[in-house]
Amino acid sequence: MSTMNQSTKKVAIWLLIGVGMTIVQIALGGITRLTGSGLSITQWDVITGSLPPLNEQQWIEAFKKYQQTPQFQILNFDFTLSNFKFIFFWEWFHRLWARTIGLVFAVGFIWFLVKKSLKKEMITPFIVLFFLGALQGLIGWIMVASGLTGDAVYVKPTKLALHFIMAMGLLCYTSWFAFQLSIASTQRFYHKKINQTNTWLIVIVFLQLMYGALMAGHKAANVAATWPTINGEWFPQSLFSHQPFLLNFIDNTILVHFVHRGLAYMILIIILIWSKTLFATNGTPLFNRIKKWPLIIVLLQVGLGIVTVLSSTGIVPGKWGLFEWMAQLHQLVGMVLLLLLVMIFYVTANQSETK
Repeated sequence: MSTMNQSTKKVAIWLLIGVGMTIVQIALGGITRLTGSGLSITQWDVITGSLPPLNEQQWIEAFKKYQQTPQFQILNFDFTLSNFKFIFFWEWFHRLWARTIGLVFAVGFIWFLVKKSLKKEMITPFIVLFFLGALQGLIGWIMVASGLTGDAVYVKPTKLALHFIMAMGLLCYTSWFAFQLSIASTQRFYHKKINQTNTWLIVIVFLQLMYGALMAGHKAANVAATWPTINGEWFPQSLFSHQPFLLNFIDNTILVHFVHRGLAYMILIIILIWSKTLFATNGTPLFNRIKKWPLIIVLLQVGLGIVTVLSSTGIVPGKWGLFEWMAQLHQLVGMVLLLLLVMIFYVTANQSETK
């Protein structure tokens, strides 16, 4: 930004690097889930856990711990040590990358503090950022622990959804902080109508992402691998078959699937209507560059969602195929849509209320 001094510019770049690393971390989380790797490491060692097994004996010991889990005993009982090493790698790399993000933020924070590059008003947001990062790590372990007892062969879908939504919140918080430091006031303008619709879109997209995580946790894509209907029905008879009633919204796979599709259509319709206002508005150069993207991204996202559902019939356990590619892209594009909405919200918000 034109009025940004060199110190602030460096802090902004550091934050944007953190945003990029967080996006990679969420992508790694998707790969970990799709490869069924999340329960391969049965304990959480903050320090020693940074290293994988370094010799054959350590690998055998780690494998023996995994063999005590319900996932191995019920689902992966035919796994060899080679199979185990594959799933171990993705969970280990996912955790290692999380540690690396924490290190990048901690070292950067100390560095900028020593160099006196951080303004007084930046300190509290950074403390909140560290707290959210630590909380996300704790929720991640609670999620993993939910799949290590009883007859669970995967983590609990609700805990997966909480872990994912917390990651989205952390990503948006970091991005907002970066926008404050990198987007000049001259690139912002207040537009009440655009901003109000944007607020509702962000809320609905967050809800949609939560249901996407529930879809993933329940493996719900292939319970209705048809489109546009759900197994031949527009309103499936089993939508509210669970008791108590509210349990349906988090545990009934057909209703979870139905809500996820319904929210997608709602977001598409709102953005189609909203885009008329966006296109008709001549704002700042930054706004004019990004105003076309919500429509492009949502159309791509809906297309990816349809292909993901239809390709779920071809799922082969232990193999990465079309479904896995589509599911991973679907998640990433959904994340891009959310960040884009947050940026437009920042650009069109009342500047006196977002300082």
